[in-house]
Amino acid sequence: MKNVLITGASGGIGQAIARAFAREGYGIALHYNRNGECAHALASALRTEYGVPAAALCADLRNSEAIAELITRAQNELGFIGTLVNNAGIAQQKLFTDITDEDWENMIGIHLSGTFRCCRAVLPEMIRRHEGTIINISSMWGQTGGSCEVHYSAAKAGVIGLTKALAKEVGLSGITVNCIAPGVIRTAMLDSFTEEDLDALAEETPVGRIGTPEDVASAAVFLAGDGARFITGQVIGVNGGFVV
Repeated sequence: MKNVLITGASGGIGQAIARAFAREGYGIALHYNRNGECAHALASALRTEYGVPAAALCADLRNSEAIAELITRAQNELGFIGTLVNNAGIAQQKLFTDITDEDWENMIGIHLSGTFRCCRAVLPEMIRRHEGTIINISSMWGQTGGSCEVHYSAAKAGVIGLTKALAKEVGLSGITVNCIAPGVIRTAMLDSFTEEDLDALAEETPVGRIGTPEDVASAAVFLAGDGARFITGQVIGVNGGFVV
């Protein structure tokens, strides 16, 4: 059985990714940091609905030792983790001059350093087996920059750079590394938007609608599958044409 570890699996996109991989018969390791109730409920649902092994595992992605323990526990629960989806993240809108050192360190620590640490933790076994897939979740703001989200944009741009460089380094080891850059996706992050705001965003998107977590999940499953074996170091924009 193939196994996948999804970081930030208790969020909207993370849950959709977990369900999409479960439908494909993967064993699922669900990482969470704070929302344990949701992660454990999702693990139970995946076991019941899809008949796959699923485990909810807690770790602070800003801590290298916690991540090493996370990977060890995931492998003990499921076996070889052949696919890693670095999805965990936080969002914050602030004027650049209002961003504190703590804001900056948290944003970089979770998005970029967390991705680095998780990749570093899974790679030795992937290299030994000469197989593996890493999928990093960035953002369209990592490609173009977002006003009042400078620290978020910088972290997501770093994820794109990490993806491209790491793909070149581990390609000969049978490992692919790709990046998904979502656009406007209907998750809890949009709960503060008015219906007028959402309508305007949909109108600004060439396909005429806001994206769903399932749109991102479909791309992740594709990148992990046999049909994407010759795709690596790429940034896949799941944004409805918002950024081209």
